[in-house]
This record gives sequence, structure tokens and C-alpha cells, in this order.
Amino acid sequence: MTTPATDPRLHVPAPTWAGRADAARRRLASGELGSLPVVVGLVVIAIVFQSVTHHFLQADNLTNITRFIAGPGLIAVGVVFVLILGEIDLSLGSVAGASSAITAVLAVHQGWPEWLAIAAALGGACAMGLLHGLLFARVGVPAFVVTLAGMLAWSGLQEWVLGDGGTVNNHHGGIVASLDSTFLGDGDIAYAWGLAVLAPALYLLAHLRTARRRSAAGLAARPLADTALRAGALAVLSLAAAYALNQDRGLPLSLVVLLGAVVATDFVLRRTRYGRQVFAVGGSVEAARRAGVNVARVRISVFMLSALLAGLGGLFYASQQGSADKQLGSGNVLMMAIAAAVIGGTSLFGGRGNAWSALLGILVIQSITTGLDMVHAAQAIQYMITGAVLLAAVVLDSVTRRTRAGAGRR
Repeated sequence: MTTPATDPRLHVPAPTWAGRADAARRRLASGELGSLPVVVGLVVIAIVFQSVTHHFLQADNLTNITRFIAGPGLIAVGVVFVLILGEIDLSLGSVAGASSAITAVLAVHQGWPEWLAIAAALGGACAMGLLHGLLFARVGVPAFVVTLAGMLAWSGLQEWVLGDGGTVNNHHGGIVASLDSTFLGDGDIAYAWGLAVLAPALYLLAHLRTARRRSAAGLAARPLADTALRAGALAVLSLAAAYALNQDRGLPLSLVVLLGAVVATDFVLRRTRYGRQVFAVGGSVEAARRAGVNVARVRISVFMLSALLAGLGGLFYASQQGSADKQLGSGNVLMMAIAAAVIGGTSLFGGRGNAWSALLGILVIQSITTGLDMVHAAQAIQYMITGAVLLAAVVLDSVTRRTRAGAGRR
């Protein structure tokens, strides 16, 4: 009889470098790659484009990358939730465009206070997601069909709201206009350094609390040295990023909003009962239902959340281009968001993923796009390279899924 493979997540490594190396080997052999492929990819991208352009890693270019990822990154975070369910939402680009259009028309043409126009637009985005969720979870229409219809409908709503002009410029100096152009403290270096110190400190405190709770419950916990090592690596990365940003204009507001959304949604997925229910439904709908999970409510709430994040992402797109127009949300906006989630490590098969995968994935895509722009590559080349990277991520996901299944795990 074959002995079942040991889950590497339950293996407590010896507190030595040899023990840590053995634990890493076990995880890799069982398909637990984590964020390693994405991090390696980012390093390779940086090396290649820096060697070709000689200024890819300059502070102003890195700052621009962190600004440009906010819109697609927020949409990608919503995509992560939908993919964890094992579903797809094709309407998010149109939801982003419609939300930006509603905000612009209410604030500029109707004279509403801009904050109220934004609230109304985001409320409208939630209503769009609610409709998708109800048709999918209560009526039983496949999510693909529902959101495909939503993509067409909300694109039409966007054109109707904007009217014959087709473009509404942002209020000069208004909330939407400042989303992309604002740097905290007008370039004050204290903000970037403060966030760089706060992030690893919070990471260390959270993992120490988890280890203490696991030890109190009689469960295996990660050794303190490992936690400190990971926190130290995070501190090095965050301090390096802060240094680079402070060489230019400081900490962009858009990056802070994206990081805030990622941290908040990661907490929801990993630390709350609702997050466990989302993973349960994505893993097996029938098993989740038998365990007492309200499957319909979880599905509806996920589609509402993804639409809300898409609406917020649409405001950042409008801020970057200076207006809301009929083209916002069309083109490759949706494809970039889905690609970012998948490239970052979220499984297309449901039940696996995290909010950080959206951030890592959109960093890969934006880095490739920026690097290719710097070498004046044609847009067709950009699409082909991005498509190849996406295909590689899907193939890797399929291979690691089979590896995990061979190790007796999902």
C-alpha cells in the first residue's frame, strides 16, 4: 500500500538553514510554488529592460509604474474574488466605464458635489453587481452569460450617460482629477519611509499573534526565526521601494489606495469567516452547502464586491486620462485585470488565490508594458508578449494543480 504524501504545510522545519531548505524543497515538489514564479519574473523583467534601456530602474519610471497600476490593479482584486469562486465576470470593464461616466456627468453637468457623485456612481456599480449576482445565484443563469450581457448593457449605459459629446473632462483640482496626480505630503519623504517601516512591523506582529494562538491551541507554529527572516526580507523590499519613490516625487496616493484595497481584501479572505466561505464555495459548492454555507449569498456578495472595485478602478482610469469618455473600460482593460489575477497566482479552477496576486500580476503586466514602450515596441508586440506570459501562467497553474493532486491535495 502506498503511503500518502505528507502535506508540506504541516511539516515544521528544523530551525536551521538545512531544515528551511528541506521545507522549501517539499513545498516546491508538491506544487506549492506561492509567489516565487512571479517574483522571479519581476526580477528577470527588471534585469532585461534595464540592460536594454539603461534607465528602466530610474526613480521617475518606477514611480510612473506604481501610479499606472492603480486602475487595473483595483479591478484585478475584484477578479481574484470571482476566480476563487471558480467563475468569471466579463462586465467589469464596462462597469468601470459606466461608473466614471456617471461620476463625471453628475459632478460636471448636473452640479452635484463631487463626493456625492462618486458615492452615487459606486452605489450604481454595486447595484450592477447585485443584478449579476441575483441572476446567477437565484435564477441560475451562468455567470458567463450574465456578465457578457452586463458588459454590453453597461457599455450602452455609459454611452447614453455621456451623450453625443462622448467626453466629459474632470473638474480641475477635483477629487477624481487628484487621484492620479496627488503625492502624499507634496513629496514629503516621511510618508514613504513611514509606510516602508509600518508594513513589515504589522506583518511581524500579525504572524507573532497567529503563532501564539496556534501554540495555545496545541498546533504547530512557524518558528520565530522564520517569521523574523520573512519580515526582514519584506523590510528590505519596502525600504528599497521607499528610497526609489523618494528620489522622485514621493509616495503616490494611487499606490496607497491600491495597497489599502489589497490589505483589506486579503484580511477578509484570510482572517474572516466570510473569506473562508468564499474559498469553500470555490472549492466545492455542494460541500459548502452541506457545511451550512449560504452559497447564494456568498456568490451575490462577491459579484457586488468585484463591481464596486471595478467602479473605483474606473475613477483612477478617468483621473489618469483627464476625462470620462466612451472608450474608458473598453479595449484590453478587462483582459489586463483577468491576466493580472492569473499571472499573480490565482487559479482559474477556483478555490485558490489571494489578493496579493492581483498586485504582483499587475506589476508584471505594467512592467512589461512600460519596458516595451521604452524600446518603442509596437502595440501588437505588447499584446503578443502579454498573451504569452498569461499562457505560461495558466500552464503553470495546470501543472502545479496536477502536482498537488498527485500529492493527495487539491
